[in-house]
Amino acid sequence: MPTLSTVMADLKSKASEKTRATYIRHGAPADRTLGVSVADMKLIAKTLKKQQALACEIYDTGTFDAMYLAGMVADGALLTRKQLQAWADAAADMPMISEYTVPWVALESSDPRAVAMEWIKSKKERVAAAGWCTYSGILATTPDDKLDLVEIETLLKSIPAKIGAAPNRVRYTMNNFIISVGTYVMPLLKQANAIAKQVGNVSVDVGDTACEVPLATERIAKTHASGRAGAKRKTIRC
Repeated sequence: MPTLSTVMADLKSKASEKTRATYIRHGAPADRTLGVSVADMKLIAKTLKKQQALACEIYDTGTFDAMYLAGMVADGALLTRKQLQAWADAAADMPMISEYTVPWVALESSDPRAVAMEWIKSKKERVAAAGWCTYSGILATTPDDKLDLVEIETLLKSIPAKIGAAPNRVRYTMNNFIISVGTYVMPLLKQANAIAKQVGNVSVDVGDTACEVPLATERIAKTHASGRAGAKRKTIRC
């Protein structure tokens, strides 16, 4: 039976300095990052299926790789609202956790829309970023006729006035929200394109990486040209 100590030992045994350096360039804290590849974490996750309590213990270590692994194992539907908030708060200075891991589990909660809306209003960068990503996940996985189109359009229209002064990663996730609306919500395509044109290029500090901030107008157009527009996803986990 796996335990916290055996899982952490397994993670450490698979760590590499090259992977660690990559994570650090993408914002992971140097003193809490091991350097385990996502591929190796997926293999470990397969051995931990349905180990909800253990997943929470693993997340609570505060180690970047462990937190990412925990998101692969945990069932968001079993996390309380208080636990979800704790997960979001603990993701400080770790964009991969606040923008991937936390939204993964939040989307599985009993009321992801309410969680997303609460987080979007937060003054904390990692929490607000998680909120925008969670709502983008809702757009990607929910049929259009089940979405609150009025609320989504209101969020869209709020972005131009806020994005310039928003924290770094919040700007990035706001831009992705525009792209998500234009990609997944066909009734609001016209509105998404209008906001994308209004916002234009978004400046985000992506650290010492080759990452680029996508231009929303181009990304939406590319998706439509490929014939994939409007196709919903089963999950946002990767």
